[in-house]
Amino acid sequence: MMTLYLPKCLRRKQNIVINVRVVLYHCSVGGYEEPLHSELYETAFPKLTKLAHLLRNVDLIDGSFVNINDQSVAVDDYLQQSMHTFKSLGRIFLGSPMARQRLKSREGVPPHCFGKPSERESMTLDSLTKVSNFLNISAQQRKAVRLAICPQVTQHQIWTGALEEILAGLRSEIEVLNRYSPTKGTRMGQQIVASCLKFLDAANSFDPESTSWMRLAPTKVGDSPASHKWGDVLEMFNDLINCLRSEKELLFHFPKLEVMKEGLLQIKDVLIDKNIGYKETRRQGSLVQKKLTKTLGHSSRCLFTLLMYYLHGSVRDIQVEVCGGMYESGGKDKFCLCMGKILITNEEKMVRSGMKQLDRALGLFKFVWETAGVKASLELQGHLWCVGAEEKSLSYRGNRFFIHAISL
Repeated sequence: MMTLYLPKCLRRKQNIVINVRVVLYHCSVGGYEEPLHSELYETAFPKLTKLAHLLRNVDLIDGSFVNINDQSVAVDDYLQQSMHTFKSLGRIFLGSPMARQRLKSREGVPPHCFGKPSERESMTLDSLTKVSNFLNISAQQRKAVRLAICPQVTQHQIWTGALEEILAGLRSEIEVLNRYSPTKGTRMGQQIVASCLKFLDAANSFDPESTSWMRLAPTKVGDSPASHKWGDVLEMFNDLINCLRSEKELLFHFPKLEVMKEGLLQIKDVLIDKNIGYKETRRQGSLVQKKLTKTLGHSSRCLFTLLMYYLHGSVRDIQVEVCGGMYESGGKDKFCLCMGKILITNEEKMVRSGMKQLDRALGLFKFVWETAGVKASLELQGHLWCVGAEEKSLSYRGNRFFIHAISL
């Protein structure tokens, strides 16, 4: 179960003065020319080090602040502000003359990677269109990607599994809120989530291992008092959104309710019924797949969510802290994709977590690249920066990851 975690030093809100407004102003995209004056780096570095100590047990994972020791989730405005400041300052140092020189001297690293300020900004991946734009995939190749992916990710069990993942995560989040600060909206939301999960249980009743296939005389379709449609789930999603709107900033899974409504709208007339017999239930499940395959476009966030669940068993969008780019690597048909993350500490568990996050992002780009049938080769590289880290390279799931030090 998800719990709220807050470091003791943050609960006490120690008086850590972060007087770096001028430095952060220069961090805005297009707001500065590099390199910055050396005094700005000297001003920022002590603050960066102090924040690293303050946040030492917390990692930013796809938008959530997670205690890496027990995987609990932290919800606190001061924590978010401190983390945002740390990452912003970190990006400034990625563009410093020393960091640029160190990066160029690393064997196997493209010499121009992370050279532009835009390549050191963050990026949220929430649609295939964003991935394809980054890879410069042609319109014809995008069509091929969609045609290849849709029939797989819109399978009935993938569709219902993704919905269950969202609702189960939302249920855990609401339980935490109801434990500490219940409201009428969260209490009602908890009931609606439970009802939605019951509907999904009915939608999964065509499992060959269930007893529904044994019915010799199924009830006539539409006549059963237990007959429901996906439109009923759509109505509950709308009610759930209205109930939880005032708490949405505290609910990580809330945005996915709106995202999945796109798919629910397309299948709202399809039946969910435990009493219509195995063959008819399978037909309704096939109808869900056909409708979603036909209607979910390349830019659909719903389609992307289904793809994430299909690939990783998770509905999270992917956040890349340092987006990097694609660079030529030893020839016209050879490219290297570099992406990065700024770490709080260089402890093994933090480094491992960072590599895992980057590998998930890099793997998605590789998947789309190969599905599109691009003939050129694509090497994947992950880059991790940390204050005081020892510079080295590691291998994780066949890809190279480089550890870089942040220093003056």
